[in-house]
Amino acid sequence: MVAVKRRTIDSILIAAGAVATLVLATSGGLLTWGHNFSSDYVHNELSSQHISFPTTAGLAAEGRSDLDAFAGQKLDSGDGAQAYASYINGHLAKIGAGATYADLGAPETAANAAVTAATAAGQSPADVAALQAKATAITNTRNTLFKGETLRGLLLSAYAWSTVGTIAGIAAIGAFIAAAIMAVLVVLGLIHHRRTPAVTPPAHG
Repeated sequence: MVAVKRRTIDSILIAAGAVATLVLATSGGLLTWGHNFSSDYVHNELSSQHISFPTTAGLAAEGRSDLDAFAGQKLDSGDGAQAYASYINGHLAKIGAGATYADLGAPETAANAAVTAATAAGQSPADVAALQAKATAITNTRNTLFKGETLRGLLLSAYAWSTVGTIAGIAAIGAFIAAAIMAVLVVLGLIHHRRTPAVTPPAHG
């Protein structure tokens, strides 16, 4: 058997601890950068749109007292993006009577087909105009829903990025704490290493 000196073991453990400290500190730095990038990106992009929540009175009139915490505020945060997405969703539900952009695809096609068929059959201009008005109304509603759903999706994406940034910030704190603990252990290891004799004195019988 090969005997391994205590100082050799200490040296290996100290080196491993130093590497772990470096890795954790680097990870903390990268996670902090990710957190700052996400937060700044979401804030800047949302702020550039100049969107603000209605006042408390305006929200109350729409039955959205659940958003009072954001009343009158500018939309510039991930939490605000999620809240405004909810606000938009309330409007979309009223516009489409619960139907979505995709749901109105078939009715729009059918309405346009009815206009084409009525024209080809030589129906009266009044009947054709009525069918056309119905088709146009469905198209307009569908276009409005498309815009609203798209904006809502973008806002929820901003909220998702904000959440990822928040998680990265928490992880960064954990990494820095772990790095600090490892650094302390490395220092203690170095102190112990210096106090340990290079050669173990022989035992006396």
